[in-house]
Amino acid sequence: MRQGRARATQNRTQRSQLRSALKRVRTATGADAQAAYADAVKLLDRAGQKNIIHKNAAARQKSRLAKLVGTKSG
Repeated sequence: MRQGRARATQNRTQRSQLRSALKRVRTATGADAQAAYADAVKLLDRAGQKNIIHKNAAARQKSRLAKLVGTKSG
């Protein structure tokens, strides 16, 4: 019971950090977008490994963000 609550709190925190990082990528422009994308990829990979989100969902989001950053910088 206590472990479950502690882990739920950690998962909630990591999910919140992930969502914030994704928003930063979407709102950033130019070089800022590249840096924000790099941070978001780290968080997405970690979340996928720890089953906070599904691995395929993490891969899908990384792909979509890469496409978005490519259009912003290019």
